Amino acid sequence: MFQRKSLGLEISPTGVAFALLGGTAASPRLERACYRALVPGTVRLSLREANILDLPAFVARLKDAHNTLLYRGTHLALTLPDAVGRILLLDVEGRFKSRGEALDIIRWKLKKSMPFDISDSHLDYQQLRLRENGDMALLVTLVSRTVIGQYEEVLCEAGFTPARIDLNIFNLYRTFERLLTSREDMALVSFFDGMLGVMIFSEGVPEFVRIKDLSGVTLVDGRVYMEIDSSFLVYRERLPEWLPRHVACIAPPDMARDFCGMVAEITGVEPVLLETKSMVTPSDSAPADQKTLFPFTPAIGAALRSL
Repeated sequence: MFQRKSLGLEISPTGVAFALLGGTAASPRLERACYRALVPGTVRLSLREANILDLPAFVARLKDAHNTLLYRGTHLALTLPDAVGRILLLDVEGRFKSRGEALDIIRWKLKKSMPFDISDSHLDYQQLRLRENGDMALLVTLVSRTVIGQYEEVLCEAGFTPARIDLNIFNLYRTFERLLTSREDMALVSFFDGMLGVMIFSEGVPEFVRIKDLSGVTLVDGRVYMEIDSSFLVYRERLPEWLPRHVACIAPPDMARDFCGMVAEITGVEPVLLETKSMVTPSDSAPADQKTLFPFTPAIGAALRSL
């Protein structure tokens, strides 16, 4: 009766997906999952402008999906498409005296390279490592306050409390974190909802992150191969001696075989296909097959943040 529950929500231009988890972070149980499609034009992704264009329609679909869960809790972790923000790795000289100083320095270094007003952005960072020359390696995420503020306001107006907000690439990783953390040197290549992600880790720390919007592009299009190949070429230019020891893939079930084949050809390593169904135990009220579960992968990762 008093079992802890955690709710994750993914919002995209095509729909809203809820995942309700129970159990523990080490052994999560998928209690229920629900998806509701949105009328085209309800949500339009933008780096600078508000994303939700039809508020009444959006709120109605959101509440309808939540009611299907048969769960009264309204605290949730939100995950958004990578296209609404920017993720990058940044080296900064010296050390910060405070978090405020860190944010000022990062904004100063990035003010001319961002496609939106960086002074009006929500910025977060994580220190990854201290390099031999004394520089700090940082993982930086930026989202316009206009964009993130609208999502927060609309969810609150609909009766929800967004306790945590993140981007899909991080929640895809989080869903499989228990498997991935055991492999310190690896590459993770993902394709979710038209977004290609390439993350390369050294000693368990991200050393390369690239996200490419390939909306409307199918796997048979040579552009997918080209973008994966160019990502690894860029990394090899930095570290010519680097050879991937482990490679993992996240891809929709209907294209997973072809996707893994492309990655194997490019890297020379047979990749491991990560499947959502292996990371959660479904209840009698939740789907158990990979085809049905895959669209809920980021929502599951978001829910894991609070479990």
